[in-house]
Amino acid sequence: MNAVQYAYPASSYEPDRVVDLGSRAERERLSGSALRAFFSIADRWKLRDEDARELLGGLSSSAWYEWKKRPDRLLDVDRITRISYLIGIYKALHILYGDELADEWPSLPNSNAIFAGTTPLAYMLSGGLLAMQTVRRLLDARRGGL
Repeated sequence: MNAVQYAYPASSYEPDRVVDLGSRAERERLSGSALRAFFSIADRWKLRDEDARELLGGLSSSAWYEWKKRPDRLLDVDRITRISYLIGIYKALHILYGDELADEWPSLPNSNAIFAGTTPLAYMLSGGLLAMQTVRRLLDARRGGL
């Protein structure tokens, strides 16, 4: 009996390389630019310092101001993951909406059942990393990315 062999069709697209965040070298490579991007997003979204610190997983105010002065530091996996979700949310919003609405959207009350009339920002602040993942997936689905 001949075995049937299945193969994926040939493609000119290479799959994205999975970044090993467990690797210190990868985190060193990504940390500074990730943190600078986060500060830029926090500014565009007009986040209060308390909210920005909470989105990073809870950070003391003294550490917050030190990080703003010197963003070239090594971040842990959790913080890089949080920032990655927020960058994805920011990008999706700017694809879906004009710049002004995209930057206001996180702070606007939302009737989507996920948010139950609160703002996406309040949802992410109360739900942490999993809520950020949910918002990212919602926006990716809206733009046809899923």
